[in-house]
Amino acid sequence: MKKISVVLVVVLSLCLVASMAFAAEAKKGTVKSVDAKAGSLVVTMDGGKDETLKAGKGVDLGKVKAGDKVEVAVDKGVAESVKAAAAAPAAKPKAAVGC
Repeated sequence: MKKISVVLVVVLSLCLVASMAFAAEAKKGTVKSVDAKAGSLVVTMDGGKDETLKAGKGVDLGKVKAGDKVEVAVDKGVAESVKAAAAAPAAKPKAAVGC
């Protein structure tokens, strides 16, 4: 029973480490420029810093243009996915108050 527990802990630990290795960091920003020929784009991240990213295999740079607000999944300087950023929810109109 003790051996099974140790093996189970080792297997679960390896799965956790492997999943962290493949995790991409999600970032939001505005596209500054796109170079489809070179397969790269420059994104000004929400913090104000420009990042030059290589487009991953699944990224269609033809659908991205300067000025687009995007969410980018970044892994080691490679944009694994680029999609339009979710729009902020519209403000609810205030209800009329009074008699």
